[in-house]
Amino acid sequence: MKVKHLEITKNMSISEFMNQLDESGVLGAGRIAHATNLLADSMKDEDTKIFLSLAGPMIPGGLRKVVRDLINQGHVDLIISSGANLTHDLVEAFGGRHYSDIHENDETLQDSGIGRIADIYTKADDFEVFEEEIHKIFAKINEKYDVISIQKFIYEIGLLIDDENSFIRTAAKKNVPIFAPGLIDCMIGLQLWIYSQDHDFTLSAAGDMHYLSDFVYNSKKVTACMLGGGLPKHYTLASNILTGGIDAGIQITLDRSEGGSLSGAPLEEAKSWAKAKKGSNLVTVVGDATVLFPLIVAGALDKIE
Repeated sequence: MKVKHLEITKNMSISEFMNQLDESGVLGAGRIAHATNLLADSMKDEDTKIFLSLAGPMIPGGLRKVVRDLINQGHVDLIISSGANLTHDLVEAFGGRHYSDIHENDETLQDSGIGRIADIYTKADDFEVFEEEIHKIFAKINEKYDVISIQKFIYEIGLLIDDENSFIRTAAKKNVPIFAPGLIDCMIGLQLWIYSQDHDFTLSAAGDMHYLSDFVYNSKKVTACMLGGGLPKHYTLASNILTGGIDAGIQITLDRSEGGSLSGAPLEEAKSWAKAKKGSNLVTVVGDATVLFPLIVAGALDKIE
């Protein structure tokens, strides 16, 4: 079959553009089209649960409302996130913001109370507010629990914040569980350690496993959509070993496979560990998830309307 070359026209719709990528079928264009079709099929299938994993700066990088809307519209059934993405969601929920177009060297930024994530910037003042507000939330949760699982802890936080754009709040309202196995490795974890110096309050990581395993066993099919790699990707895949692996998977990553890290590993490798089923529908899209994931989501939503 001959490659069909792309033809970009004025006022073309996202659907028309995605169809052209599909018809091209090669290189990155073909992978984006494959991922879009896979996500759309998963959204339409009532027997399929969609697991979304978030690694890297997805929330400060502009995907906060995309994730919130997917939850709100019923297109995501379970989330596994880095602690940092949860922290940055709460920074905005408490009135802080993320900034761009600040062009200073890093030592000057430190003197100015500004932290940098590539070309995303945060202000120390916003984190001071975060620290004050999160301790108030800890105290309220601590009134109900001395020991609590991480998933339940995040759920309780979601019930106590008042920001309709928060994906944590939306997930709590929609009863979509959020797991964060590396929660201690973020500002939430640091402030929790500080709080626990004077309070009897403990998070149980193992406490999540019963709920997570039941969720996996009760899912007829699972499609995993993984933005970035790291611990969220592994936790997503490893949780599905219990049933022989995921049925379908989308990975969007900038990492390479040569170093042997999980973040850059092709999804096909997961079959050797029974983290993906034999015959599973898998696609790895190489690129920036903050660009490609919204494009894939827009295309998938257009296909299911």
